[in-house]
Amino acid sequence: MWWRPGLLAVIVALTAAPAAASTFTIVTSAFLDGGGMPRTDAASADSCGGRNISPPLHFTGFPAATRSFGIALFDPDAGHGHGFTHWVAYGIAPSMTTLAPGFGSEASPAFTGGVNDAATRLYFGPCPPHGDQPHHYVFTAYALDLAPARLPAGLTRAAFLHAVAAHTLAQAQITGRYSR
Repeated sequence: MWWRPGLLAVIVALTAAPAAASTFTIVTSAFLDGGGMPRTDAASADSCGGRNISPPLHFTGFPAATRSFGIALFDPDAGHGHGFTHWVAYGIAPSMTTLAPGFGSEASPAFTGGVNDAATRLYFGPCPPHGDQPHHYVFTAYALDLAPARLPAGLTRAAFLHAVAAHTLAQAQITGRYSR
């Protein structure tokens, strides 16, 4: 027989249930997941109707090895299906588990700004065309194993996602909807 003492223990260990899934979540007091975003979050440019204030965000359940957070805000409904990046921010210290309203609306040493599709390094709020169905604004938070100052400023969403692909410990999403 090919069984050896201890081999069964190895087989059992290899087939045991995988480690518990991450409980990393992102929440906001501004809207429910899938619910309508407040007008204050909308862009103030081009008569979008808002004040361009990034919503408050709170991170919980992130892995203990997290060394920084990153955020990307993407509207998949914009640009005739090509989407629109509204915000890219990274290098956020793991001690900053709560981001106050307006955190991304002004430059701050608390984050490194990536470039959005409005060609700014700050939050650019929702601004769908008049009469469109409500657009979906997907906030994705990334728990990273990178030190806060590791990535250079000005990364696009695609460059950021490429840079963190092998460094993402967990990610979480919340989606808001907005129309005008």
